[in-house]
Amino acid sequence: MARVCDVCGRGSQVGNQVSHSQVKTLRKFQINLQAKKVDGVSKKVCTKCIKTMSK
Repeated sequence: MARVCDVCGRGSQVGNQVSHSQVKTLRKFQINLQAKKVDGVSKKVCTKCIKTMSK
């Protein structure tokens, strides 16, 4: 199963990991997913959506 938010559809991003010698290698930035009940159904929701829903 992919690491994608069930509410907004946001997924992982790709960027560079930069070492001390400035060598750049690709890495993946994963989003922070939490199991949360939305409308009585358990979904994987990112923390950005949880913060927005609580407002």
